Amino acid sequence: MMDDCIFCKIIAGEIPGNKVYEDDHWFAFRDIEPCAPTHVLLVPKKHVANILALDDESAKDFADFFQVVQKIARQEGLEESGFRVVINTGEKAGQSVFHFHAHILGGREMGWPPFPEDK
Repeated sequence: MMDDCIFCKIIAGEIPGNKVYEDDHWFAFRDIEPCAPTHVLLVPKKHVANILALDDESAKDFADFFQVVQKIARQEGLEESGFRVVINTGEKAGQSVFHFHAHILGGREMGWPPFPEDK
């Protein structure tokens, strides 16, 4: 746990979070500023800053990442309508909390490109 990381504090129960899933390696909760009707953040319990910070040791905890995404998508009823998984890596890519997290978004039509104003 990193003392100044808001996601580490949510996982530890020091800050309230609207939990939707938890297992030995993963914690998922609803985003407080949702971009879609369903907007869940999936974070590893072990602090890893982003994809570039993964090493051989921490990568083992990520082996079931896609299976956990599947579980959450099914739990949230997103199988039929579909969903988007977004992982921002680095400040210029939009990462604002430097604890790896995936956004699971659904419940509305997702356009492409995802941010038309960035053309």
